[in-house]
Amino acid sequence: MAIIITDECINCGACEPECPNTAIYEGADDWRYSDGTDLEGKIVLPNGREVDADETQEPISDEVYYIAPDKCTECMGFHEEPQCAAVCPVDCCVPDEDHVETEEELLGKQAFMHHN
Repeated sequence: MAIIITDECINCGACEPECPNTAIYEGADDWRYSDGTDLEGKIVLPNGREVDADETQEPISDEVYYIAPDKCTECMGFHEEPQCAAVCPVDCCVPDEDHVETEEELLGKQAFMHHN
């Protein structure tokens, strides 16, 4: 499952540079599927949705840092544990019950975003 940042976030920014998928953004910032990934142009996501990887997406939160769930792999394929949760000083990076995925799905998403 993806990780979500709760509204208890203090906007310290410790999590953002730790994300290997560049899935964490500052509140109110637009995001792109292409940010920090090998994705570009028109793509079909693992969930079957078609998007333009270079097109800006609406911020998920205007108030606090947020995680784009389509880009979050819980650091699978990179680290043993989600790095955002490991560095968060207020423990507001928690599992997102609305985006439950298996280890296989997370690893597939990681391979899709990073072709190496």
